[in-house]
Amino acid sequence: MLPTEVPQSHPGPSVLLLLQLLLPPTSAFFPNIWSLLAAPGSITHQDLTEEAALNVTLQLFLERPPPGRPPLRLEDFLGRTLLADDLFAAYFGPGSPSRRFRAALGEVSRANAAQDFLPTSRNDPDLHFDAERLDQGRTQLVGALRETLVATRALDHTLARQRLGAALHALQDFYSHSNWVELGEQQPHPHLLWPRQELQNLAQVADPTCSDCEALSCPGNWLGFTLLTSGYFGTHPPKPPGKCSHGGHFDLSSSQPPRGGINKDSTSPSFSPHHMLHLQAAKLALLASIQAFGLLRSRLGDRDFSRLLDITPASSLSFVLDTTGSMGEEINAAKIQARHIVEQRRGSPMEPIHYVLVPFHDPGFGPVFTTSDPDSFWQQLNEIHALGGGDEPEMCLSALQLALLHTPPLSDIFVFTDASPKDAFLTNRVESLTQERRCRVTFLVTEDTSRVQGRARREILSPLRFEPYKAVALASGGEVIFTKDQHIGDVAAIVGDSMAALVTLPLDPPFVVPGRPLVFSVDGLLQKITVRIHGDISSFWIKNPAGVSQDQKEGTGPLGHTHRFGQFWMVTMHDPPQTGTWEIQVTAEDTPGVRVQAQTSLDFLFHFGIPMEDGPHPGLYPLTQPVAGLQTQLLVEVTGLGSQANPGDPQPHFSHVILRGVPDGAELGRVPLEPVGPPERGLLAASLPPTLLSTPRPFSLELIGQDGAGRRLHRAAPQPSTVVPVLLELSAPSGFLAPGSKVSLSVRVASFSGPQDLDLRTSVNPSFSLTSNLSRAHLELNESVWGRLWLEVPDSAASDSVVMVTVTAAGREDSPVPPTHAFLRLLVLAPAPQDQLATPTGSSDPTLTTATPAFSPFTLVTQGRAGAGLAGSPWWGTVGGLLLLRGLASW
Repeated sequence: MLPTEVPQSHPGPSVLLLLQLLLPPTSAFFPNIWSLLAAPGSITHQDLTEEAALNVTLQLFLERPPPGRPPLRLEDFLGRTLLADDLFAAYFGPGSPSRRFRAALGEVSRANAAQDFLPTSRNDPDLHFDAERLDQGRTQLVGALRETLVATRALDHTLARQRLGAALHALQDFYSHSNWVELGEQQPHPHLLWPRQELQNLAQVADPTCSDCEALSCPGNWLGFTLLTSGYFGTHPPKPPGKCSHGGHFDLSSSQPPRGGINKDSTSPSFSPHHMLHLQAAKLALLASIQAFGLLRSRLGDRDFSRLLDITPASSLSFVLDTTGSMGEEINAAKIQARHIVEQRRGSPMEPIHYVLVPFHDPGFGPVFTTSDPDSFWQQLNEIHALGGGDEPEMCLSALQLALLHTPPLSDIFVFTDASPKDAFLTNRVESLTQERRCRVTFLVTEDTSRVQGRARREILSPLRFEPYKAVALASGGEVIFTKDQHIGDVAAIVGDSMAALVTLPLDPPFVVPGRPLVFSVDGLLQKITVRIHGDISSFWIKNPAGVSQDQKEGTGPLGHTHRFGQFWMVTMHDPPQTGTWEIQVTAEDTPGVRVQAQTSLDFLFHFGIPMEDGPHPGLYPLTQPVAGLQTQLLVEVTGLGSQANPGDPQPHFSHVILRGVPDGAELGRVPLEPVGPPERGLLAASLPPTLLSTPRPFSLELIGQDGAGRRLHRAAPQPSTVVPVLLELSAPSGFLAPGSKVSLSVRVASFSGPQDLDLRTSVNPSFSLTSNLSRAHLELNESVWGRLWLEVPDSAASDSVVMVTVTAAGREDSPVPPTHAFLRLLVLAPAPQDQLATPTGSSDPTLTTATPAFSPFTLVTQGRAGAGLAGSPWWGTVGGLLLLRGLASW
């Protein structure tokens, strides 16, 4: 984490270094890298967002020297292209993973791109600065930034990133959709981010703005006046006579006189009549995006801003605790591990940035406690004691669901219990939520059938009562570990181990088969390998590639050190481990659990998307999971590519993905990966095969490649993915929920794999009134159905709180169709009167101030986008007069 927060001195003129993420030449005011197919050589919303974030992050690092390490020097970054991995290595130390940071930027970028695809936003002129609705667009922009601040302070960083993506999309669109560039402006609009600064010189409805242009390229169609305008798109609202259109092949308004348009979205005249001004618009959009990030940093402070973008190699710490009377040993074990983690990592880069605690018993669960302060977390945890008897089962999955709603993505959640779940009906929803959040859940279960004290049993319980835990663990990439009271303190040490930068190594086969060894590969980029084995074990041995083996005896052996705690073994291998193929042979009475983990900075992120190639904004519509029958792209982002076993070796590269069934491990196919852009960026793409998408099923991803010396590399996704049976979209109008208001939500269900008879169920947390006009749907192939939900927010709803709406589409009665879930996060926020947007001294209201920005010069240094031809363009050289964002006292 960053150094302890200190009062900021708000330095005067400073040097901002703008370094480009090394992305391929793509189309920028188009959504994302997939837009490359439509308009190569342009710059996308994704480019602008990630480059601006990287610039402000570097500025933060330059101003805040890392503890225990020499400060970063500006001159070390001149003349080179900076990547997130390099920036983290320079600040936090070699090998520090940037995976969480890059995942956070991906969340913002995908939320940005989604504005062009979601039904509630794609055609709203206020969200794109279209149709001369410039005042309304500025109101929406400032509102989204305000919601970003509130959600960040409420520790809901996922919602904050979604609102930030929406804000940046609108901000960037202003420079492409308006005539700000045509007016000859060389700097971002000085009043766009300031709510009480009136926008001046706006064109009125009677002012003609464009002349007719029948060609694709329209360099001379703007009438050359000094009023600010923007183009009309489509038929809503209708274009008045004499007004400019947005333009492009898909804009219906551009066929009405005056024809043509003024958008600068891309370098393609087919989409952008003012394509010749694309780079100038992109430059101003980038500078404005840097302003927005800088304003958020100034308003939040460095620590909260860093949490917003996960500018840390550390993870979060999330506990779900059974608090019934039989749980004394387990609660003490959780306290000991939490205290150990807090004390061992305090002030270091690996100090947790977010803490979550959810207690449960029967019949209750919660409340959730979230904080970013380790001392507050420890105090809250220390106040929990095992009280009361409580029959088995307990409300475990309800508590876990609550923890998932408040735990950041890519986190580990640890559940301590000795009881089965009373709320097993939530199993499928919790499974889906773990995959949506990309969180791994580990259950530590001290179930002991011989114990009668403290835990009453109303009835004879099924031996399958823990199956819901196993299902959730499998879906999330976690595990269920059974142990006993006397061993829970030692077994709970896996909490601290799991918070390191670990990858789980894939096993072949993925589970123990009698008489067959488990095989895994070790490469030169792995270290600190641990093997965990638990169950009714008779014996086991581990063998390295040289044939040297070690059995289950405790103590130090030729391969590592073995610890045993009842039916739980942990083997810590000696470093450096021998590279090659290793084997594990296990003999057991039941099906034991085996997991091999290692530390490495070489890992990968992935997400899915639908190619949207026919329309005004071609790009990749992001999906949480693939949809059966729907053409889906897999995008992979490799992290830690700068890691090499030997300095000077060529960088690793990956060639294909292996798809496997879950849980059987059967190979479902091998899909070649195509690099997208320069190899240093680590972006790869593949089309998922139709055979995989033919039916709903879970599957896992394994990434295959070679290191710089040609040796095999093998990485597995941390948790499985699922092909869901239908496309289920849930969206809301822009803005926040006000106490006492009623809002309409939009839901769409579509089938691409055949007829479906579905029941639709809704839920909301907290329990507000939620009604729907769609409870059942019959869909034929390639058919969609739309519905509405009405959410009533009571007057008593707490401001600055988060609401989660869930819609579930499930097959009727005994249908084999598994459920599909959609989750929507919304923010409750008391509206701020326009005349009270300034923040009074001492006020905690997260709104915008009306301070007039002071201007200071800075040097804009760019490396230049590979292949985009930026050298010699307006991007290059010294730019004076940019707003110095860090000089603002408040926002």
